[in-house]
Amino acid sequence: MKKHLLFITLVFTSANFYTQDAKTAEECFKKADYKCAEEQYTKLAEKEQIQKILSEYYNNLGTAQRRLGKTALAFKSYESALRANPMSAPVYANLASLHSQRGSKAKALEYIDKGLQIEPENVDMYLTRSKIYDSQGKKDLAVKELNQILSFASDNLFARTGLANLKKNNGDLDGALKDYNQLISEKPESLLYNGRGDLYLKMKKTKEALADVNKAISIDPKFAHSYVTKALILFETQKPKEACANLDKAVSLGYEKPLLLEYYTKCPVVAK
Repeated sequence: MKKHLLFITLVFTSANFYTQDAKTAEECFKKADYKCAEEQYTKLAEKEQIQKILSEYYNNLGTAQRRLGKTALAFKSYESALRANPMSAPVYANLASLHSQRGSKAKALEYIDKGLQIEPENVDMYLTRSKIYDSQGKKDLAVKELNQILSFASDNLFARTGLANLKKNNGDLDGALKDYNQLISEKPESLLYNGRGDLYLKMKKTKEALADVNKAISIDPKFAHSYVTKALILFETQKPKEACANLDKAVSLGYEKPLLLEYYTKCPVVAK
């Protein structure tokens, strides 16, 4: 009887340790401490025996590594996640997004097709496929993907913003501004102010652009993309030192540095 009780105690103690480790990893992510998240999810993955949970840990590990600019390791972690659970739609979405960013559009589309067979209403996959079609000049297909999201999630902010961005990318700046003004009137969120700030930058209205991006940062100081937009505005207004400080801030919050290398070439060289 004593041995049985001891076994139960050990099981519960072990489970509590795992739960605490998982909470620690989640907290690291929330604080944008991706180095800590990488360490914690690596430990969790090494100990986990349940394949579905193991897949989630590897998936989160891959995202932490991606935010740290460790692309090769991120690929390996996502692939490990897929091996642990071949029916995980979020893993397919992450692999598709990463392949797309690295220029493997065909491979990205393959992962999206497979992922949507598992989860037909996965917003992330439609968003990624829309961006791919847009980059390929297939504007009608890009719009179709975003409208597909709105067919099952009519208020989805990313899809509605995506439609405004397609107008912006196609030169319809006034149409895009009208859409952004409407969206902000409905839901004044960081994503929208940042998007309108980028639009104002393209319209050569740097004063309005800076006001919007500062508003975005005040709403959500951890939204990394806003610091990138602010950096672009500062480059445009001949303030490279401040611009580069904002690039560094974006990277510290998880924006992938390899995607910013073109902008970093504009940074002044610090004398040793």
